[in-house]
Amino acid sequence: MVGVEAQDREAVRALLAAVRAEGRDALTAPEGRTIAGAYGIAVPGEALARDVDEAVAHAARLGGKSVLKIVSPDILHKTDAGGVVVGVEGAAEVRAAFHRIVENARAHAPDARIDGVQVQQLLPPGQEVIVGAVTDPTFGKVVAFGLGGVLVEVLKDITFRLAPVSADEAMSMLDSIKAAEILRGVRGAPAVDRWALAEQVRRVSQLVTDFPEIAEVDLNPVIATPEGAVAADIRILLTTEAARPRRTYSREEILRSMRRLMQPRSVAVIGASNEQGKIGNSVMRNLVDGGFPGEIHPVNPRADDIQGRKAYKSVTDVPGEVDVAVFAIPAKFVASALEEVGRKGVPNAVLIPSGFAETGEQALQDEIVAIAERHGVRLLGPNIYGYYSTWQDLCATFCTPYDVKGPVALTSQSGGIGMAILGFARSTRTGVSAIVGLGNKSDIDEDDLLTWFGEDPNTQCIAMHLEDLKDGRAFVEAARATVPKKPIVVLKAGRTSAGAKAAGSHTGALAGDDAVYDDILRQAGVIRVPGLNEMLEYARALPVLPAPQGDNVVIITGAGGSGVLLSDAIVDNGLRLMEIPADLDAAFRAFIPPFGAAGNPIDITGGEPPATYEATIRLGMEDPRIHALVLGYWHTIVTPPMVFAELTARVVEEFRARGIEKPVVASLAGDTEVEEACAYLFERGIVAYPYTTEKPVAVLGAKYRWARAAGLLT
Repeated sequence: MVGVEAQDREAVRALLAAVRAEGRDALTAPEGRTIAGAYGIAVPGEALARDVDEAVAHAARLGGKSVLKIVSPDILHKTDAGGVVVGVEGAAEVRAAFHRIVENARAHAPDARIDGVQVQQLLPPGQEVIVGAVTDPTFGKVVAFGLGGVLVEVLKDITFRLAPVSADEAMSMLDSIKAAEILRGVRGAPAVDRWALAEQVRRVSQLVTDFPEIAEVDLNPVIATPEGAVAADIRILLTTEAARPRRTYSREEILRSMRRLMQPRSVAVIGASNEQGKIGNSVMRNLVDGGFPGEIHPVNPRADDIQGRKAYKSVTDVPGEVDVAVFAIPAKFVASALEEVGRKGVPNAVLIPSGFAETGEQALQDEIVAIAERHGVRLLGPNIYGYYSTWQDLCATFCTPYDVKGPVALTSQSGGIGMAILGFARSTRTGVSAIVGLGNKSDIDEDDLLTWFGEDPNTQCIAMHLEDLKDGRAFVEAARATVPKKPIVVLKAGRTSAGAKAAGSHTGALAGDDAVYDDILRQAGVIRVPGLNEMLEYARALPVLPAPQGDNVVIITGAGGSGVLLSDAIVDNGLRLMEIPADLDAAFRAFIPPFGAAGNPIDITGGEPPATYEATIRLGMEDPRIHALVLGYWHTIVTPPMVFAELTARVVEEFRARGIEKPVVASLAGDTEVEEACAYLFERGIVAYPYTTEKPVAVLGAKYRWARAAGLLT
């Protein structure tokens, strides 16, 4: 935590209260300087001049050239108002600049209150950067760092983190922008004081954490030199409305409720039906035909028997405890039925019906949320397809059944995406532990499910499609607890910068929704994917690959063209081709023809027999300096696809039996026979794809990103 004295913090609190009391939401530059001083944010020497003579005196005292800026609580963008003059020196220039600034300001905003002109030391030349903070609607206080100056909104080379940031996180931000090398010095220019820059970031992050009423902070530009980092301008905006509190639950409460949702002993179907084509009929059939071993209680006031089971007029009539109530009734009847579920003490309600907030019926959704909170019922949905918990043989949905048990948990906010997930899982025989629809997320959302899946022994990888997050910080907290144990893959839909339109600062203008999501999901260790297919392929493949132990990746290929493309993919995915030492180079050369190529990629050429593939793969598995293998296969009659697949799987399995596990991925090019070979390899723990060099390396890159986030790699 930044070392801020209690009296300094109280002085800031009093200043902010005074600004709010005046009905203002923007601080003047002198007020910003006061706050900067309290938090150790470096700013140049400056003083407020209320008349031209004071301006001349202040400029003489500061010495050298000065910058003059208008001071007005009603003029946020001083440059746009002609309220800034740079490089003023001498009494005559100061006088002229003072009068020009005031005249420009009055012409720009005739009714603006003008407190005077700020006289500031002109900073020496240096690298201009921006340091700031915004209040993101999803993640709350977010700190930003990037290139600054007049091109900041053009280049948009900026990165974000949740506030507050540690010293290490602040330093990592300096390395996360595209122009990071500039800060280290290029073309003979000296490196800037990186520690001083990181401190500016850290102190701003602590300021907005200590004072939630601060909406935005903008230090732009910050002039970074080898001697330090000084904010030439500081802008601070206050919030105009209080944040709505969200109902929160402890980790223990979440796990207790999720356990009864995902591992229920008793399920009631509200609106169960004998009539074909009804959602209540489909849910009942899926539960019964899916072999759910627990109790299934149909609830329908107009039936005595549904699918061979006694039907109850109300859920309150069901004997014993009920873990989950699945609703298959129209939206207008949900509230009254939910009251009965609450009186019964059912902890979870799965709301399949649509007709709530997604159709403009927000009041109806608010009503059911209030009922649920009053009775302590957790809501999944509404507007969902239901959910699958395969290890419990539970299919609580009106969609097609699915019963292939496996290690992947999948969630989606959209029903259509949910069905795409189902079809992909079936066509690829991807075993799943759960498929969950979230819909409107009136209550249960991604952080609840992450908390559960993080502890679920049947889940090894979590993949989530989402359009938004209700509470980004809760999601990040759950992700950080889960990532060290298992990877999280996220497809975030909607990449527009809608949040930039009404921004009051450069930082705010740059903090578009997607930019913030991208950086903060990365900060949490989440693997973000660009599309649905990538999400599904990563979810399918990541549990197959063992975690890498180091960064050295080696390509073994039978085709030089594939080797080049695989090398490109390695770079694109942030991986590193191993520099082959002389002894290992000689070892590989012993197995390949003279016209082949050692080094990395290792090109064994296409005409080689199976023995050459086997020998080189065996060497790659055996040498402890090699941490991952990328195989490029080219279809020939000399080494047919299934021969390649069988020998590769046999060698890899042999080493696994000896306790040597490395991620191995393969790209197979050839006739349609390579499809069968890829399926064979995939089933045996080798991620393989036909007709593509990009996809297997992308999967390997995702595994590496998770391994780094989980702390498995240095």
